[in-house]
Amino acid sequence: MNRDELKGKAEALKGKIKQATGDFTRNPDLHDEGVVDEVAGKTRAAVGRVRRKVGEALEDIGNAIKK
Repeated sequence: MNRDELKGKAEALKGKIKQATGDFTRNPDLHDEGVVDEVAGKTRAAVGRVRRKVGEALEDIGNAIKK
């Protein structure tokens, strides 16, 4: 896992907590903010996964060329 993946997962979790808090306190604005945070976190984690996979693919290509 890289930094973007970890931060994305943390942000998504923060969003879920905000949603639950918004539901518990009947605060629709907090709930909606949590939804936005969760989506942003999942997006960041996905971008991190893609970056990691591209890096691994480039590394594999480099290793294959060296042989």
